[in-house]
Amino acid sequence: MSVKEIRMTDKNLLIPVERVEKTILLVRGQKIIPDADLAKLYGVTTKRLNQQVKRNSDRFPEDFMFRLTQEEKDEVVANCNHLSRLRFSPALPHAFTEHGAIMAASVLNTSRAIEASLFVVRAFVRLRQILATNKELARKLFELEEHLKDHDQQIQAIFEAIRQLMAPTDKKVRKIGFTVKEKQKAYGKRTKKSKK
Repeated sequence: MSVKEIRMTDKNLLIPVERVEKTILLVRGQKIIPDADLAKLYGVTTKRLNQQVKRNSDRFPEDFMFRLTQEEKDEVVANCNHLSRLRFSPALPHAFTEHGAIMAASVLNTSRAIEASLFVVRAFVRLRQILATNKELARKLFELEEHLKDHDQQIQAIFEAIRQLMAPTDKKVRKIGFTVKEKQKAYGKRTKKSKK
């Protein structure tokens, strides 16, 4: 059996890990799997999973498993088509974190649950790596934006200088060259002093 697949029945029905990843949701800032999806992966009914969790409630602290509120349930049902069967259910579903999913497999104590739990953990780890990569990418993108802001300001300054050079000036244009600013003598004209 490959690392990318989970054997779901004795008939060798295989489900890709990507499908397991699609069952992982983000609720209250935590990555969780709803009880209905976890029960399906482990090959038991949701009722049996919840019975075992109730019998072993001391093994499931708040950071392993919690109950969704009505608003969270409505949002999950609205966003996930495969959970539409929960829409009219009066019970609020449980949400299992990565550690809760492992604990549920140990509580169920079936070979299929233990085998599937390995792939559930791998799916959680893969999502954690993807999120870490995205955070690094977001940080680099932010640095690039900051770097380009400086360039944008410099480019704007260059364009402003070019616009000022291209703008027509209202100042008087001076002639180029050498000019003498002496009074011109009137040659051949008589002045008052010369009449004497």
